[in-house]
This record gives sequence, structure tokens and C-alpha cells, in this order.
Amino acid sequence: MSKLLENVVGEFAKLPGVGRRTALRLALHLLRQDVEDVDLFAGAVYQFRRDIRWCRQCRNLSDDELCPICSDPKRDKTTICVVEQVGDLISIENTRQYNGLYHVLGGVISPIQGISPSDLHVDLLTDNIRRLGVREVILALGTTIEGETTSYYLTKKLQPLGVVVSVISRGIGFGDELEYADELTITHALRNRRPL
Repeated sequence: MSKLLENVVGEFAKLPGVGRRTALRLALHLLRQDVEDVDLFAGAVYQFRRDIRWCRQCRNLSDDELCPICSDPKRDKTTICVVEQVGDLISIENTRQYNGLYHVLGGVISPIQGISPSDLHVDLLTDNIRRLGVREVILALGTTIEGETTSYYLTKKLQPLGVVVSVISRGIGFGDELEYADELTITHALRNRRPL
């Protein structure tokens, strides 16, 4: 294999979820594109990495000091949804079912990965709660042990602020078969049941 091709495959393979075979397909695809199109692609990636900022209010990705969500006057400023990563925020936004603000933690408490509560910008969250007059904080974190630990920590940290702390519902997914669900999932589904 050409050294140049090997270098490109090696770089693509560093991306999450991209194995060497997929990396090779991506590299060969770029080879079939016009040089100008590949230049635009490479330039977009370079500019994104160089110029992207973290929103000073919620830690979402932004082109400016405030992201479009935080600067939108139509958003409900009395509710903050706490998520682990920007991808989680995007998933919630894609549902068009939530119109409040966000706080992106950037991870969850994980001693194994070296992530402590001080890495999660909790002071920024509490400052925003006070400054904006937030009444409810929705914890939309994963159901891993680390996610549950982080939810517990945040609940204790936010109690003195007098806000309602809620968690997103968990349970059986649409289209899932009950017999294949684990006991914890079934437990959450029963606890979070609602009338029809």
C-alpha cells in the first residue's frame, strides 16, 4: 500500500467507530473526488477545529460566545436540561420536544477515566440557575453506573438551590420485546409508568 494512502487510512482509523476497512473506503472515496472538493472538505475540518468555541453559558459548541440556543429569546430560560455530551444535546433538539436551555457536562464522574466533579463545570451550572431564575433541572444522563453517580451528585449539589430536579424517563424502548429486557430496565419502566 502507498505510504500516502497508509497515512490517510491511519488518520481516519483514529476516528471513533471507524475501523481500518472503513478508513480505507473513505480514503479511496476521497481519491475519486475532485481535488477542489477534497480541499473544501479538509478546509472545513481545519476551520472547525481551529475556530469552534464552547458556549460560555451552556458549554455547547458555538461559533460565538453564546450558542444559538442560549441566545434565542424564545427559549424557556426557567428549565435547564443537563446532558453528558454535545451529541446528547443534538439528539434531544432533534425531537423538537424540548424548548429550554442546556448544560453540557463534557463527561460523567468516572475515577477510572480521571473525571472528577470539578471537571464537569458544575459551578457554571449553579451560577446559571441563580442568574436565570431556573425552576427545573432535567438530568438527561445515561443509565451507566457513572451516569447514575453523576445524577446523584448533581441532585445533592442542586438541592440547596430550591430547584426541582427531575430525570428523563427510562424503560422499555418502542419496538423492544419485554422478554429480552434486563431487570433494571424493566424496574425503571415499571417505576416510570403513566396512565394511557
